[in-house]
Amino acid sequence: MRKTTNLDDIRIFVAVAEAGTFSATAANLQLPVSTISRSLTRLEKHLDLLLVRRSPRGLALTDAGKEYLQACKRALRHLREGRELLDKHRASPSGLLRIACPITMARDLIAPLLSKFMKAFPDLRVELETYSSRFDQEPREDIDVFFKVRAPKDSARRVRSYPGIVRGLFASRKYIQNAGTPAEPADLTSHCCIGSGRWTLSKAGTKVTPDIAPRVVTHDPLVHRQLVLDDAGIAILPLYIALDPLIAKRLVPILPGWKPKPVVPCALYSDSSRLTPKVKVFLGFIQKYIGTNLDPRLRGAKARDCFTDPTLSGFAIARE
Repeated sequence: MRKTTNLDDIRIFVAVAEAGTFSATAANLQLPVSTISRSLTRLEKHLDLLLVRRSPRGLALTDAGKEYLQACKRALRHLREGRELLDKHRASPSGLLRIACPITMARDLIAPLLSKFMKAFPDLRVELETYSSRFDQEPREDIDVFFKVRAPKDSARRVRSYPGIVRGLFASRKYIQNAGTPAEPADLTSHCCIGSGRWTLSKAGTKVTPDIAPRVVTHDPLVHRQLVLDDAGIAILPLYIALDPLIAKRLVPILPGWKPKPVVPCALYSDSSRLTPKVKVFLGFIQKYIGTNLDPRLRGAKARDCFTDPTLSGFAIARE
């Protein structure tokens, strides 16, 4: 099998044919004359044809060289046009972008930003698929960007993590008036708790996991909020929800010195799709909003109060 022709050798041959001398070609390409000469010799040896006659008076193309020059110019023009098309596609990607994310993320984060994204990239169509936050499987192959509420410990896909969501324990004033205020994490076992999983709380390097049995098991933070406002018990709420001016005065922080672990959302995408223009522009677009003061989940609160600092916590980019 014959080796593929070196594209750099073809470019140098075209430059030699246009310049007329090795020295002029070397000056135009900012390469040593010896490099130009070796490249042309290598190309002729590969083709088993003499392309250029060398003489003290200069260089002259052979008949084969003249024909090959025209073919090379056409090929280089097609390559240049192809690169220009790709540049245009990168600047204005088109096609269908498939996104999957938890229902709460779709409602509170993605949906408020979609109109801005689609105005910025009018040739893209978006398919948004939602799922329950308990879903903990690898995304389907046809999903371009798959958001999780927590970064996976292991994944076949690339993972881009975002600033963590700071959370706290809250109840309503009426609930506290009726049930009393917990003084220690262990006191939570005698209260009506709302949420899911085990609650691990940290304070000054100490971690505790109270043995609570939630009265209502649910993963949706907006359901948590509603039940808290209905005086049903104590729940872990993201601070961007708890600091919303519309409800902040109705909530009471519980065990304010004890902090639940932040939730670190992430985006999963295939190794090959990182170079896909539609995925690249979407991840770049969303990066400007998630965990910043432009985050649509903030309603009067500040990002520094509701999200971890990615530059300090190492959450900015993971396994890329």
